[in-house]
Amino acid sequence: MYLLGEQPAYADALINRLQHIPVRLLEGLMPCGPSLEFSAVDDLAVLLPGNQLFVLDNGLLHGYIDDRALFYLHEGDLIGLRQGTELPRCRFRSDSPLALTPYLRSEVFQHIYADPERSELFLQYMAGQSALLSDALARLKQPEFRSTNGFQRVASGEVLIRQGDEPDHVFVIIDGHAEAFVDGHKVGDIPKDEIFGAMAVFTGEKRNASVITSEPSTVMLIPKDQFLSLTQSNPKIAHSLIASMARHIDLLNKQIIVMSSLNRTG
Repeated sequence: MYLLGEQPAYADALINRLQHIPVRLLEGLMPCGPSLEFSAVDDLAVLLPGNQLFVLDNGLLHGYIDDRALFYLHEGDLIGLRQGTELPRCRFRSDSPLALTPYLRSEVFQHIYADPERSELFLQYMAGQSALLSDALARLKQPEFRSTNGFQRVASGEVLIRQGDEPDHVFVIIDGHAEAFVDGHKVGDIPKDEIFGAMAVFTGEKRNASVITSEPSTVMLIPKDQFLSLTQSNPKIAHSLIASMARHIDLLNKQIIVMSSLNRTG
């Protein structure tokens, strides 16, 4: 996905990373049939079977929302993924020939979720695509009506999440680094590309840790409702994310136990 018009630097960096993910997701998986070819299309979705996903092998597809072109897809992009109900329907059209390689939707997801690394990559891909689309929609609005969703460039020492606050976003660090604190004690690091803040969004409970940037960072913000809609449209995303969070929580618990032991002996 490439945004039309002036493209912010943070979006460019994210797009470059996302562009390499589909080939890694589908590595080792065979197409379910021959390539589909179109001379031109006005609304691609109505021409494609719902039980398949596609890789764009040749051509360009322009994405329209409310009859306005916002972005385009090119060779290597995945087509047919569900972005959730919070985002408006997107119409894909092209005036030039297209070639698409089909994969069975069920086989794609079975292949992805059979491997934890592919599951993490898919979650990054879906979250990134969703945030890029939200950012493109936000930039259509006048500055005074724009939300805080999308992307933010923040300084070192910025509080992204405050312990005890209500959850309103899920976050991903596109560039930079942050640290997690519980009751003022550091309990972990949050590196680039890691999704954080999702547990409280899932449970509805208040934030159980603070997250503070340790260097200037670019942060992707996904609104709570949009993230929940994305996981409801793709339930296995939630399963993969919860499994990943469980591993992180187990690690944090071990760190807290060690810290408590040191405090008692000190």
